[in-house]
Amino acid sequence: MSNGTNIDVSGAINNIVDTAGKIVQLQIDLLNNSLKVLADAVGPLSKTATDLIGSLANTTTQVLQSVSSAITKK
Repeated sequence: MSNGTNIDVSGAINNIVDTAGKIVQLQIDLLNNSLKVLADAVGPLSKTATDLIGSLANTTTQVLQSVSSAITKK
């Protein structure tokens, strides 16, 4: 009495749930990797910014000392 159209509903639902779970996991992995890349980029950028500020401070100090020396000698 079967007409050959047996549909495996539970199998289809399991496949949908598995696929949805994989999609969510991939999104979490993508977010995780993005955060790691951002964290890895922040370290060198902050060091560069700190070095730049230090260099600017040294340059400013040298300029002020030169100006001060030029004024005092006269």
